[in-house]
Parts: sequence; structure tokens; C-alpha cells
Amino acid sequence: QVQVVESGGGLVQAGGSLRLSCAASRNIFSIETMGWYRQAPGKQRELVATITNRGSTNYADFVKGRFTISRDNALNMVNLQMNSLKPEDTAVYYCNAHLRPLYSDSVDYWGQGTQVTVSS
Repeated sequence: QVQVVESGGGLVQAGGSLRLSCAASRNIFSIETMGWYRQAPGKQRELVATITNRGSTNYADFVKGRFTISRDNALNMVNLQMNSLKPEDTAVYYCNAHLRPLYSDSVDYWGQGTQVTVSS
């Protein structure tokens, strides 16, 4: 299995920035897609951003233009730079590793999550 560990969460004021990091236990080149999801209290988990092993990115509309997902293949890490944070960004942010084994179904691995709190 793939172990993923998030870090970088914290408390910031509206308009501030945070940088989240996700460390994977294997070469992320072998992971088709890495992504960030978030879950606010009482809400369902939602996609924030994803990045493929080829560098293609996808963003949720509510973060487009504010957040940037990137990868560091050498360190097996994926980062999420969050700028212009809003109180509604408050949530637990989870790192996801999405694998597509040959001749097998896709598999998802999740980190424990890191809390992001944005105060008004």
C-alpha cells in the first residue's frame, strides 16, 4: 500500500496563505494521480485539486486562481499552495493517492488529514 502524510495546516486570517504538503511512501511517478480533498464539519468530502504523474492539473471552481497544486518527484511530495484564503476554506484537508494497477481496479489511499482554519 501507499502511505500518505499531510502537513502544513494551521490557523490563518482571511486573505492569508498556507502551503500544505503531502509525502508519499513510494515514487509518485508510479501513482497516476495525487490530489487534495477537503471536508468541512457537517459536509461531504470534496475535491480541491489533483495532479497527474504527467503534471496535468485540475481544480475545483471554488479554488481556481487561488490555489496551486504542484509536485516534487524527487521528494515524492505533492504540495498545495493556498493563497487568498477565505473562511469558507476552513476544513480538514486530505491527501489522496490514486493508483491504477495494470489489469486491476483503481485504488485510493488517504492521509490522516490536516486542519486548515481561516478566521475572518
